Amino acid sequence: MRIGAQMYTVRDSCQTLEGFAETLRRIADIGYRFVQVSGTCPFEGAWLKEQLDRNGLTCVLTHTPVPRLTGELEQVIADHDTFECGYIGLGWYPFDQQEDPACYEHFLETYRPVAQRIRDAGKLFMYHNHDQEFKKFGGKLVLEKLMEDMPAGLMGFTLDTFWVQAGGGDPAQWLEKLAGRIPCIHLKDYAYGRSMAVIGEGNINFDRVFEKAEAGGTQYMLVEQDDCHGEDPIDCLKRSYDYLVSRGFR
Repeated sequence: MRIGAQMYTVRDSCQTLEGFAETLRRIADIGYRFVQVSGTCPFEGAWLKEQLDRNGLTCVLTHTPVPRLTGELEQVIADHDTFECGYIGLGWYPFDQQEDPACYEHFLETYRPVAQRIRDAGKLFMYHNHDQEFKKFGGKLVLEKLMEDMPAGLMGFTLDTFWVQAGGGDPAQWLEKLAGRIPCIHLKDYAYGRSMAVIGEGNINFDRVFEKAEAGGTQYMLVEQDDCHGEDPIDCLKRSYDYLVSRGFR
């Protein structure tokens, strides 16, 4: 398994192309060789390819804005071809039955065709969980329903360790349940007070996470920290990197 940086961690410095380029350089300087692109300013596929090559980086996954997934999918696929990324992700979907009683059905209606077209293009649609997927709809967890209704060949899961624990689940257990469907996962530590932490500075049992991720076929473990609590996000990414290197990952 290889380790990478989820750029949502450093999104604030990526709202211009100049800042985005400089942030890629700083991530590469830490030692990361893989990234997920998410939360940045708009960019052209060729521009990203140039910046990645310049810094010795590979983009393995994106979180692509919904309007692009639903309205510009052919260009999205072409862009991912340009910067050689095989996983196209959705970062969030509002599973809220009070707001929309048919929200689950709307997800399937919207994203089954998207996932099918992505598969036809030789790539895989990836869904990223939060804690809301641990609500029950009709006696089943939303995550369980997604596993059943979106087959393995159609959709993978970017399982997020923090949000699983926030939803009352066991991250390692869910990695085991989703074995074969977790090529990319998010490493995010959970500290007292429902607080996001640098990897190794919180309370998640990462020994079990690493064991189950490897057994389940994970290729990339992507470090993410949505909230750095006023610390420099680059410093947080570096401390997470140092911890993972100390555990034998690169």
